[in-house]
Amino acid sequence: MLGCETPLVPEHRRRSAIQTSAEDRTASLAAASFDPAVVVLVGAAGSGKSTWAADRYRPAEIVSSDGLRAVVGSGPADLDASVEAFGLLDQIVVARTGRSLTTVIDTLGIEQQRRLGYLELARSVGLPAVLVIMDTAPALCRERNRLRDRPVPAPVLADQLRKVRTLITRAAAEGWDQVLIIEQRDGPVPEPTATARQDHDRDRGPRVILQLSRFPWGADPTNWLTDMAMAADAIGFDGMALMDHLIQIPQVDRAWEPIPEPWVTLGLLAGLDTRLRLGTLVSPITFRAPGIIAKTVATLDALSGGRAFCGLGAGWWLREHQAYGLDFPPARARLDQLQACIETLRALWSPGTKAHNGPYVHLPETTCYPRPAGRIPIIVGGSGERRTLKIVAEQADGCNVPSAEGLLTRKIEILREHCRTVGRDPAEVEITVLDLPVIGTDREDVATRVERLRGRTPAPSYAAQHHAGTAADHARRYRRLAELGVGTIFCSLADLADADDLSRCAPLLDALR
Repeated sequence: MLGCETPLVPEHRRRSAIQTSAEDRTASLAAASFDPAVVVLVGAAGSGKSTWAADRYRPAEIVSSDGLRAVVGSGPADLDASVEAFGLLDQIVVARTGRSLTTVIDTLGIEQQRRLGYLELARSVGLPAVLVIMDTAPALCRERNRLRDRPVPAPVLADQLRKVRTLITRAAAEGWDQVLIIEQRDGPVPEPTATARQDHDRDRGPRVILQLSRFPWGADPTNWLTDMAMAADAIGFDGMALMDHLIQIPQVDRAWEPIPEPWVTLGLLAGLDTRLRLGTLVSPITFRAPGIIAKTVATLDALSGGRAFCGLGAGWWLREHQAYGLDFPPARARLDQLQACIETLRALWSPGTKAHNGPYVHLPETTCYPRPAGRIPIIVGGSGERRTLKIVAEQADGCNVPSAEGLLTRKIEILREHCRTVGRDPAEVEITVLDLPVIGTDREDVATRVERLRGRTPAPSYAAQHHAGTAADHARRYRRLAELGVGTIFCSLADLADADDLSRCAPLLDALR
């Protein structure tokens, strides 16, 4: 019935402008300007659609998919009853609009075919069609969702939020008589825009990038990774970094647990609709020839629209090199290779195809296409004071060092001294740290996680080593790290199970914003 012919509403009853209202009173007056009308609500779970409608319309005027699930199923969250519920919903909508009665359709509203079907129905009966989009702060949606008896899974909510953001920019083209965008910004601070993230203000706390080192993906690796990335983006992580090893390291898990090739995996993540920066922390230069690294990272940057970064290190684990038949020269030679690798990357990422003759590398040509979308940051992992930090000062965009504050202060000062020695402004080199925190929802949860993770290490020692605490505790610590000069924190959670488990990080990221 929703696909019928659509006579236009008389011109004097139509509006083409999109109205945005942050004040409910103003929005209420605007919504009442068409009566009777077909009013279609759009919003993610927890956006406040039902509350907004209940404040403005009589119960009999509102047709809710959740309410009908409760009638034909076991409750409003009984997804098994969706077919029957939507069947009833469509019957009620057709019956009411056929009698020219105001009908408020309370569903997610993000499915375009169904939404436009209601628009066509309104046209067919000569009623104005109003689209109400709930532009609710993502953090507020997440908090409301968390309090539900049956919360929507984090990746699903992330997808809903993304679709709502997209619709806000495109709604005017759908032909509604009126589009109302209802802004709700009370409660937790809204998720920053892409521009805000790129123009990061250090006074608001450091960037936080999720580092994945364990991959408990079960039988569905693709969905596990996709859900994790979508959830990380939705709750406000600035990026995602993957550990680069050939065998799972003993500090993280058992050798036979999965540890995927990171650049292939990042290619999958680059195809998702997120704003996450993507890279490794870090790739040993002994695994791949420098030119192959250059080609790989440039391709990732092109595919992701300029969101790639490149973490490099000299490598440290003999076992994986022996197992895969790779050379593992002494530390001094590996650091020489690191210098040559950085120079090669810079040469192959530069404009043109001319020959390159530098202090460490000679290349007959520098033909490497596709070119990166922009300048790719090179972050060197390692805190060796005589050689590694000097390489950072000479060649890299950033270093990655441990997050323990006392040790960190010393490493920063040594790096700055190297910068002064080579004539470089220390402010040009970003300080990043790898943090391995235990984050719990409350003190009891923190203690439970410590007990589960500590192995044979005494609980107080393990808690101290991993700064065990709540999100608020870590927010305060991350601000202290920023005051010391840290620009980016790579956060690696030892007990991260799945995308839903990331929700405990949301208060931390909200506090830093």
